[in-house]
Amino acid sequence: MESDKFLITPMTQKMELKAGESYTGTIKVANPADATREFSFVAEVSPYGVVGEDYVADLKTKSNRSMIADWITLEDANGTLEPNGTANIKYTITVPEDAPAGAQYAAIVVSQSKDEAKKSGMNVDNIVEIASIIYGEVEGETVMDGHILENEVPGFSTTAPIMVSAKFDNHGNVYDSAMITIAAKNNITGEVYLPTENNEGYYEELILPDTTRAVERNVEWLPFLGIVHIEQSINYNGEVSKVEKDVIICPVWFMVVAVIVVVALVALITRLVIRHRRTKAPLEI
Repeated sequence: MESDKFLITPMTQKMELKAGESYTGTIKVANPADATREFSFVAEVSPYGVVGEDYVADLKTKSNRSMIADWITLEDANGTLEPNGTANIKYTITVPEDAPAGAQYAAIVVSQSKDEAKKSGMNVDNIVEIASIIYGEVEGETVMDGHILENEVPGFSTTAPIMVSAKFDNHGNVYDSAMITIAAKNNITGEVYLPTENNEGYYEELILPDTTRAVERNVEWLPFLGIVHIEQSINYNGEVSKVEKDVIICPVWFMVVAVIVVVALVALITRLVIRHRRTKAPLEI
């Protein structure tokens, strides 16, 4: 079985915590039904953070927001699963009495056992890890100070899908979610692309304390050529922003063809005009 085929759930958890209290939870590990062999796993707790505006995960750097990693203990952190087998990894969070108020996050990282990888001839540096992120918030003096910095919809695109973007910051000590709604319809036919009946077009983006986050998202199912009306609405920390534009979609190849056609027509018309003038020219005596 390939090491990247195992699954864990849930991928994220949000928890409200109190200093001096203990909390328990469970992570489920699954070896898919189509696996060809048993899967031995190991789980461990690591700090969690993000780097840069595109939120690259950092599972190594400790910070004052990842102290919760030291508060978590695991049970049943090792196991072996037959195909279609599942196992539960139980964890306990023991919040110290002097825990600071505000956001805390850590990761429970599950990976293939290194011993199993070595037996199968795999380079242990290539072992796939999947993390379940715990977002905790310790009760106390908390402040949410976040703002919408950008809300962008392009006016022109040479390709579909079209990319829309937004940017947020958070200078408080708790995390919050930005709620984004994208609506898109064809200006000519009236066909609605987003939102869909199964809620595609509605998105939630988590903004962590002391960070700036840039979010980009493709607007799918659009025609390769035409004019579509796109609207991006954002609600974040009490702020509301809405941007809507009629976006022209025109592929590069179509523009090249159009230019060639126009040049050819101009050349043809010019030749016809010259020929016409020659036929009308007076005869010299």
